[in-house]
Amino acid sequence: MLLDAPDQEYMYSGHVGCPGCGAAIAMRFTLKALGDKTIMVLPACCWSIIAGPYPMSTLKIPVIHSAFETGGAVASGVRAALDMKGDTETTVVTWAGDGGTFDIGFQALSGAVERNEDFIYVCYDNEAYMNTGVQRSSSTPYGAWTTTTPGPEWKKMRKKNIVEVLVAHRIPYVATANIAFPEDLVHKVQKAKGLKGSRFIHIYASCPTGWRIPSEMSVKIARMAVQTNIFPLYEVESGVKYTINYKPKEYLVREYFKLQGRFRHLTEKDLDQIQEMVNEDWGLLLRKAGESL
Repeated sequence: MLLDAPDQEYMYSGHVGCPGCGAAIAMRFTLKALGDKTIMVLPACCWSIIAGPYPMSTLKIPVIHSAFETGGAVASGVRAALDMKGDTETTVVTWAGDGGTFDIGFQALSGAVERNEDFIYVCYDNEAYMNTGVQRSSSTPYGAWTTTTPGPEWKKMRKKNIVEVLVAHRIPYVATANIAFPEDLVHKVQKAKGLKGSRFIHIYASCPTGWRIPSEMSVKIARMAVQTNIFPLYEVESGVKYTINYKPKEYLVREYFKLQGRFRHLTEKDLDQIQEMVNEDWGLLLRKAGESL
């Protein structure tokens, strides 16, 4: 499937992302799938910085920088303007982090998809407010250290399941993707591009800076997230048809957690509890897809 993606690059070679930035990898493959007839809305996030200060830009497509909370609303307006001009070829995409999706931007996102606005919303998820200093978001996983959940106050709440929240809106297409599985990512973005109405793609994008991992481990950690069922790859059509895209042979979470400094404080008992949570979530997903363990 990756071979169907064009050789054309839609990112310039220079950008100001951190070394090993998963969000930069996610953008590169997403743009390959979308092509040049794309307008991208960038609410405040890491990518607001990575894209570069005016008049420079890392991206070879038109970009609109918007306020943190307005990703869904601005994309709706851009789509309406293009429709007024008779432009049915240009794809409108909102590209937002987990803070601008799970939290601050959720109202505008939910309102837009409830109306089934015709755009793709991509959330690249690095599991905290990384651009402003590694503060916890509702995407931050159970057990994680952040600057607002430090020391013994590590996050004791589970990560919000944003995919299931969007599935509940019964929109045409919702999918998860991961930078370590580029062929799956490209295929899903191409599939979303070929549909009408609201489409949502949740991309796992590791962050060496906030996760306290070496930059060269970024892709490996992302791959392990899928292999341990921390971040399953699946898609949901029209809110009811579930398809699981990858099934690990075994899924022990310990090694995934022990490689990351943000989880260094966890005890063996904590890891056992997290394993139970992962098993529960995986079993629930299998039931929704009509499959068995």
